[in-house]
Amino acid sequence: MRAGSGPPAPEALPERIVSRPVICVATPIEAEFLARLEALGEVRRVEPTVSDDELHAALADAHGVIMSPLRVAGAALFDAAPHLRVVAGTGVGYDNFDVPLATERGIAICNTPGVLNTAVTDLTMTLIVALARQLFAYEDYARSGRWAGRAPRLPLGHDIRGKVLGVVGFGRIGREVTRRMQSLGMRTLWTDVFDTLPEGAPESQYRPLDDLLRESDFVSLHTDLNPTSQGLIGARELALMRSDAYLVNTSRGPVVDQAALREALEAGSIAGAALDVLEDEPPDPADPIPQLPNVIVLPHIGTATEETRYLMRELAANNVIAVLTGETPPAIVNPEVLDSR
Repeated sequence: MRAGSGPPAPEALPERIVSRPVICVATPIEAEFLARLEALGEVRRVEPTVSDDELHAALADAHGVIMSPLRVAGAALFDAAPHLRVVAGTGVGYDNFDVPLATERGIAICNTPGVLNTAVTDLTMTLIVALARQLFAYEDYARSGRWAGRAPRLPLGHDIRGKVLGVVGFGRIGREVTRRMQSLGMRTLWTDVFDTLPEGAPESQYRPLDDLLRESDFVSLHTDLNPTSQGLIGARELALMRSDAYLVNTSRGPVVDQAALREALEAGSIAGAALDVLEDEPPDPADPIPQLPNVIVLPHIGTATEETRYLMRELAANNVIAVLTGETPPAIVNPEVLDSR
């Protein structure tokens, strides 16, 4: 090697590249991903249960952080981490991250979309079938001893073939749910902020939200959480649904006005609901929603498979590595910050 032909000195590196960055990992992650991060810089492990103040202290000289999307990344965190270049959440949601402020400060916000599509779609399909066939009610009938005691049978369920599925939010997961349920014989409708069928999407009929709610046997929610989608399904929207229709939510809890949903379920103005997400998680022990007989409630398990969580953590690590080496990360919420450096 010729004299002077070695790697550039840190001060000669392009501004987007950080020499030997400090990377804070505040969530469980596989050893193989830690090794890749350690090859890039100094890795600082932080227990996921630490307080916000402890996390902020650990970030004092950090350039990147991998953390749960349930954590808040806003002014307090950014103020405590003046060198921060990237916040990588281990989930698709980022409503706890102040994206405008991060963009203003040149901090990349990254998430993990795409790799969770299959798991969330599988769960959505399961919940639709479970509602139609009353699977949870029949399971309880057998487990409780009522079947053994010759108690009267429950009412019959319904086939899903020929029923209308209305998909609210026609992104990656909404389209995959549509494609899969069409293969099982359901007719499908969709709605979103756009009204033209996206390229590559399964053939399906567009409806404005109100019309979709009136026409659907099952309404499945697949929108992200933002100021326009919060409370999207409230008392007015639930009143548009038929009394024999079901609501499925595997997106975000606050998309549904939970008090209005409870009233609709108790009044029987809709037949039932399946919820993987709630407004407050975990719910208050006194919350009546999980106790209603016409509701299936799960503890936010849409991505809870070993395979999917592995891919989410891998993508989070890849996002951090890309940003700190001056590359475009695979999944970034605010790509404009890369152009500003």
